Order: sequence, then structure tokens, then C-alpha cells
Amino acid sequence: MSASAPASGALPASLTLVGAGKMGGAMLSGWLSAGLDAGRTTVLDPQPSPEMQALCATRGIALNPAEPSVSEVLVLAMKPQGLEAAAPGLASLIGPDTLVISILAGKTIANLRDRLPGARAIVRAMPNLPASIGRGATGAVASAEVEARQRAQADALLASVGSVEWLDDEGLIDALTAVSGSGPAYVFLLAEVMAQAGTAAGLPADMAARLARSTVSGAAALLEANPREAGLLRQDVTSPGGTTAEALAVLMRSGGLPDLMREAVDAARRRAGALSG
Repeated sequence: MSASAPASGALPASLTLVGAGKMGGAMLSGWLSAGLDAGRTTVLDPQPSPEMQALCATRGIALNPAEPSVSEVLVLAMKPQGLEAAAPGLASLIGPDTLVISILAGKTIANLRDRLPGARAIVRAMPNLPASIGRGATGAVASAEVEARQRAQADALLASVGSVEWLDDEGLIDALTAVSGSGPAYVFLLAEVMAQAGTAAGLPADMAARLARSTVSGAAALLEANPREAGLLRQDVTSPGGTTAEALAVLMRSGGLPDLMREAVDAARRRAGALSG
């Protein structure tokens, strides 16, 4: 397993994005900021948002052309349940040297090969929502046919919206999806319930929400800035017999939060696997 930071210089000469919803649109914005040639970019989406229509019109991106051509890279970002219906129309977009990058949760490389027989070089990736602000965490795995040049292109595209973790074993990507792909929702839930608890303790609701949001974002910034393990940082703010220790004792009582998080991640991992096929 290896990690990479944002890269440059390896972006593909041409790219087609299939599915321009929140995630696809966020990634496209990051690619354009990194230097992707808008004039050689195509977006295919049956119901593009007004924002996507405006972006394509402003930047000269081809939106739903009548006869889209083969691109160097084809990115699949529609809903995973839509792969079956979309597959016949995608066949003409895949040439012998096309790199296919899929961010379809649960769809394995084998699934993609079954539905897209012309696809050889495939990268399966799972970004998360912070990619929309360039702070994503993406896991990726490449098929054996992906050449070094193509992997560099995939890395440059994925790293333009955050960090990238390359996996050697595709079997781990469902677990990665459960941790980082779904993970932002866990953090948002934490901020939500912290605010609710603060209100229950007597704080004005708007103040409790601001405090919870600032505390979560500030702790995340500290976690990123400090190379020490999260457990050690937790110990730093936990004085023996103090208020934090008292609260943590409740959160960790009889397994508590650690057990709940393991159960949650395992449930998400199993659901990702169920989306295969």
C-alpha cells in the first residue's frame, strides 16, 4: 500500500466524465484547477445540474455531444446501480488504449470487465465528499493491464482533489470505502450529536452548533498538523480525574464508541460488497 500527495504533469490529454453529480462535479472542478484541458473534456450526464451546465458553457467543455469520441481516460461516476443500463452506450467510448477509472461503490474490476468487454486498463477508486474542497481521501487499485503512464495519469487526477492511497489488494477496497468513503458522515454525525448534547445541557442551540462545528474542525486540523497518533493526542487532552476523562469513560463504557464504530464500519463494508454484481 502506498500514498501520494497532489501531483501534476501527468494529466491525460483528453477525458470523458460519465456522471456529473456531486462527486463527479467536484472531481471535475479539481481536475480543471490542476490543468486538465477543458477543450478536450467531455461530460455525459442525462440530467446535468444548472451549475454543471454553466461550468461546461463557460469553460468550453462538451456536454452530452451527439457523438462523443474515444478519450484517453474514461471516468465512471454515475450511480453504481446505473452501470448495467449505461454499459451498452459506453462501449463506443473505450478504445484499446483507454484507461477506465471507476468510482462506482461495490463494482469490482471483474464486474466492470463483464459489462465493458473492451476495457483493459481499469483503476477502481473510492473518493470521499471532502474532494469537493480539494481535501478528499481516495483509495485506488489498478488492474494488471494498467501501464506506468496510465497509473501516473490516474494518480494525478485523483491527487488533484486530495490524498491517494494505492492498494495492492482489491479485496481491501470495501473496507477502505467503509472508513474513508463513508467516514465524513460519521464525523458530521459527531458534530450533530455534540450540538444536540450541548443544547440539552443548557446552551443556546445556535451556540452549541457553532461550538461543535468549530471543535470538530479544529481537532481535525490539529490531527492533520501533528504527526502523533490520534490515541496519543486524545491522551494529551485527558487529565486523570478531569472532565474529559469522565466523558470518555461514558463513551467507552462496555465497548461503547469503539465497538459501535467497528460495527458501523463492518456494516458499511458488507453493504459495499453487496453492491457488487
